[in-house]
Amino acid sequence: MAKKRPAKKKPTKTSTPQVTKVKPLPYRAFIGAALILVLVAIVYWLIFKPFASPQFDGGNAFEQLVKQCDFGSRVPSSEAHRTCGDFLLAELRRYSDRVSEQTFTYTDKKDSSRVYRGRNMVASFNLQPEKGYRVMLCAHWDSRPFADKDPDSSRHADPVPGANDGASGTAVLLEMARVLDAFPPEIGVDIVLFDLEDLGDYGAEDHPDSLTPFSIGAAYFAAHREQYTPRYGILLDMIGDQDLRIKKEAYSQAAAPLLMDQIWAAAKTAGATAFIDSTGVAITDDHVPFLRQGIPVVNLIDFDYPYWHTVADTPDKCSPASLQQVGDVLVEMIYR
Repeated sequence: MAKKRPAKKKPTKTSTPQVTKVKPLPYRAFIGAALILVLVAIVYWLIFKPFASPQFDGGNAFEQLVKQCDFGSRVPSSEAHRTCGDFLLAELRRYSDRVSEQTFTYTDKKDSSRVYRGRNMVASFNLQPEKGYRVMLCAHWDSRPFADKDPDSSRHADPVPGANDGASGTAVLLEMARVLDAFPPEIGVDIVLFDLEDLGDYGAEDHPDSLTPFSIGAAYFAAHREQYTPRYGILLDMIGDQDLRIKKEAYSQAAAPLLMDQIWAAAKTAGATAFIDSTGVAITDDHVPFLRQGIPVVNLIDFDYPYWHTVADTPDKCSPASLQQVGDVLVEMIYR
């Protein structure tokens, strides 16, 4: 039998795929899409990313303390005083919206031939605050010309290095200037550095006609402040020692108890255990001229310092951790 050949399969027609040409987006549409993506990213960041918060750095503050001491004792009319003053002004200009210098002279009560030239410095932040008021953070930057509390009487005519008594408060405020620049506050803030605080004679309050007082620069500033009236002020003095214990200075507690309560509440929130909730001694310091004019200025000071007005008031007696606690409280007061 003859074999039947299998029927040939008709070839199937394959359709050629149709390629749809996509027109490129117009340039403007591309830019618009990119902007939308950027806006979405910003909104996402604002909603879900935690806001950065002001952070005080006690290590930076301690470096500023050491830098001041490296100039030598900042005794008024000395070269160390002049060069350190220039350094402080330059540092404040790096961060603030406006810096001014108030110069003045003072004639020594015991020796009229001795005339001191003083320099108060003011660095302002947020010149037009939304909340409409200003606060003052202050310290003195000079150091005492004579170490008359030194246990070695032969050193009494030597100048005091002033690491804690002078440089510590100024160091905290220099670091605060960096913080205020990086995180502009809603309120107006003025950092004021007073000069000629530590020239005074003990007992000058009882003999004002014959003895030189303390706080000469602060008294001059308070008397010539014109229209400047801060809502409150915080004075820093001797806040860098390693065993820091800040009690409520008695003059401050009597004249500004509400402000004192606010500061101690801020210290509790910040975990600043160096702030002791008890009243300390009354100390004549740079806050007193303002208290006499009815401006609440609180003095934060640890007066229990064994190296006060001695040649041993050097940076090794101070601690970045102490400066950190004080700085944390200032941040809490200004921003929270």
